[in-house]
Amino acid sequence: MTPREPLRIANASGFYGDRFDAVREMLSGGPLDVLTGDYLAELTMLILGRDRAKDPALGYAKTFLRQMEECLGLAADRGVKIVTNAGGLNPAGLADAVRELAARVGVSVSVAHVEGDDLSHRDWGTGVVTANAYLGGAGIAACLQAGADVVVTGRVADAALVTGPAAAHFGWPADDWDALAGAVVAGHVLECGPQATGGNYAFFTDHDVRHPGFPLAEIDADGSSVITKHPDTGGAVTVGTVTAQLLYETAGARYAGPDVTARLDSVRLTQEGADRVRIEGVRGEAPPPALKTGLTRLGGWRNEVVFVLTGLGVEAKAMLVRQQMERALSRRRPAEVSWTLARTDRADAAVEEEASALLRLVVRDRDPETVGRAVSSAAVELGLASYPGFHLTAPPGKGAPYGVFEAVYVDSADVAHTAVLPDGRRVEVPPPPATRELTGLDEPALPEPLPPGPTRRAPLGLVAGARSGDKGGSANVGLWARTDDAWRWLAHTMTTDRLHDLLPEARPLTVARHVLPNLRALNFTVDGLLGEGVASQARFDPQAKALGEWLRSRHLDIPEVLL
Repeated sequence: MTPREPLRIANASGFYGDRFDAVREMLSGGPLDVLTGDYLAELTMLILGRDRAKDPALGYAKTFLRQMEECLGLAADRGVKIVTNAGGLNPAGLADAVRELAARVGVSVSVAHVEGDDLSHRDWGTGVVTANAYLGGAGIAACLQAGADVVVTGRVADAALVTGPAAAHFGWPADDWDALAGAVVAGHVLECGPQATGGNYAFFTDHDVRHPGFPLAEIDADGSSVITKHPDTGGAVTVGTVTAQLLYETAGARYAGPDVTARLDSVRLTQEGADRVRIEGVRGEAPPPALKTGLTRLGGWRNEVVFVLTGLGVEAKAMLVRQQMERALSRRRPAEVSWTLARTDRADAAVEEEASALLRLVVRDRDPETVGRAVSSAAVELGLASYPGFHLTAPPGKGAPYGVFEAVYVDSADVAHTAVLPDGRRVEVPPPPATRELTGLDEPALPEPLPPGPTRRAPLGLVAGARSGDKGGSANVGLWARTDDAWRWLAHTMTTDRLHDLLPEARPLTVARHVLPNLRALNFTVDGLLGEGVASQARFDPQAKALGEWLRSRHLDIPEVLL
């Protein structure tokens, strides 16, 4: 019989390096059934790949093992299952390490792991460090149904850490698209930890977010859920904080994953009480036939020098040092040379730092020598022979390798998704029972425009929230309104042309706009803004984390009735 009690599933890590004490906080803060931890990101896979190259026994998130040393006994005592993707490139190795740890500290737990995501054995061309398919939650479900207390995975879709336990708990068939889609939405809200409880929130002054708690979801048998947090923890769970996280690193109305395609245009949010937001109405469709597969490569070598320009004549000083450096670089010119002048200076400043601008030089090349000492020495040699007040933010270095992320797609039937159960048995996980190619959707009807009236020049952020992030080389910016009238204005004002106007960096790039009326939200994708991904560090904000806040700071004519 399908259990009817909600599944209480929480998150204790949103990235490799997140708050170490969150595991203990979540296990001791209130009742839970499952505790998840998300440790993987595009950049993390490259870092783990370099770890594995040094020692084949590594390739997993070592922080998780240290957290389990402190908290595995607490989890066992409270009957909480642990599900994590901390296995990275070596889930079997981390599973063995957890078993050894459990034996050493005297905790009896059953450990299983999921593998099959590693496709590095295929021919991807030269320079590939890692190649991993994004698996779904079915392997996790098989491990839990076989009695595992701890499940370690490699690269799975972030939401799979929730869909797997939910499917195991409720016994959902693999084609219960609506229930699975509801779990995907809950999983997406949980995956970035305190971003759902007020962290990185546009209207952060509304709440005490000095130490926000991590979120948890109470998932019902139909896939609907309530997002909340443990009592007496910081931050807040509101329709706004949940909306912001729903828009994070998503694009159109169809949010495709390996288990199901969730229709974000069907999501309904309701403030059910203090720190309780209900998610319901989520519709699901069969997933696409291909699995996203992330490739990381070593793209080459880069170096960076930041010149400090203080006081008068900033533009002239920048021109002088550029001419001097360009002459030096011409002897052995790197493949890419870029200059950026950030006018952080102000007139008549009472503090020297406030009187200073920053001129940033970034060089890239396949040859480490071309961007190494050749660049650093050229900058140092100008110390007594350039603009007045010459100095740098840090000593020039010898350069460092940078990575490139690429997403490709592999037929799910060609990926050996495997659950390795606590007793060592290997169970092949079949691909989804049905698939569906993603197709475009008709643009939803917009609300009636706000009646004309007096306007005032003001920042967009006075009437709209934003959350932004990276998807490979593209940036995502979600905007949402907090009132119906603000939504009526936002939906008609923030077109792709207006975004191009407000964000000049995006002018030469393709921008797609997606309308989500239920969330009073717009989601924009800016293709190519991040170059070849976060590891390539193509811009000042390489993950576009602050792109939304820059957009909110831009001024435009806003109806006075909204201000």
